[in-house]
Amino acid sequence: MSYRWDFATVAENWMILLAGLQGTFEIFFVTMALGMAGGLFVGVCRCSRHRRINWPAAAFVEFFRNTPVLVQIMWFFFALPILLPVEIGAFAAAVLGISLNTAAFSAEIFRGGIQSLDPGQWDGARALGMRGTQMMRRVILPQAVKRMLPPLTNRGVEVFKMSTLASVVAYAETLHQAKAVALENFNPIEVYTVVALLFFALLYPMVHLTYRLERELARSD
Repeated sequence: MSYRWDFATVAENWMILLAGLQGTFEIFFVTMALGMAGGLFVGVCRCSRHRRINWPAAAFVEFFRNTPVLVQIMWFFFALPILLPVEIGAFAAAVLGISLNTAAFSAEIFRGGIQSLDPGQWDGARALGMRGTQMMRRVILPQAVKRMLPPLTNRGVEVFKMSTLASVVAYAETLHQAKAVALENFNPIEVYTVVALLFFALLYPMVHLTYRLERELARSD
């Protein structure tokens, strides 16, 4: 039995897919901003010698790294409104789940980058009379960022792909819109093939940039 490919109906619904792609980028940019900011804060707390600061940060990292993002999104969307008198929309639930997960993974990247520096950098900053925040802002982070760029870029790729999980709460991102097109035209093979190629075309340059960064940083070291 030969299959008749039907990409024409996919092309006819390109506006629907384009709207979904816009939703994907909205989730990506918001979750990256929140996840990176939260990851930096938690990562710095993980480097603290004070248990009251270190332990809560470690608990946050372990919890959100070891629970599925899909479960987190569904919990925020379905369970949180039952426990609290608030309504959580699909976008907010997706952003919360992906952002917190991104913050947990990014925190370990920040922590590893900070702790990879020679202890002499800290001693030298203290000798100059710098306080903790000054040392971190002027001496430690500028050097650590160089080592953290490749894994942070990889994390960005993962976040972009994780945006498809928002479809489980019916947020209008690329996968959710693709499902609608496939159900209406009975052409799931063509629709999901186009979605896969679309994600590849968008992510391959970012992955290639990661490889280039790693080579440039290795060369500069």
